[in-house]
Amino acid sequence: MEIKARIENSLNSNQVFVETNGRLSELSIPSKESGRGSAVNGGEFLCLALATCFCNDIYREAQKQNITITKVVVEASAEFSAEGQAGFNIVYSAKLEGNASQEVLAELVQHTDKVAEIQNTLRAGVGVKLLQ
Repeated sequence: MEIKARIENSLNSNQVFVETNGRLSELSIPSKESGRGSAVNGGEFLCLALATCFCNDIYREAQKQNITITKVVVEASAEFSAEGQAGFNIVYSAKLEGNASQEVLAELVQHTDKVAEIQNTLRAGVGVKLLQ
């Protein structure tokens, strides 16, 4: 699976595209009030990536166990101390509703935490390269 993201930004114009295996989607994200840059910052997108991955993976893993999930709420947060510094204290939580007991849902959350790809990517400390 190949996943891509692209941003095209100029004064008062912010176009955001994501793509997975050739399936392209455009996201509606406005420019900053100054007209330059995105109104949503990278840290917010990082937290959204964690929350989105876990939400989607909960449904995937629940289906494997014949559990019907009716609601998922995932909250993710991170701290950043200064420009150019890596984030820290990255945490997330999840609450589920479904047709299983709270004990089974809690086990599903623990299992999904172990197989969530974005969480595991961050935990592995995968390198990032700038292509020129």
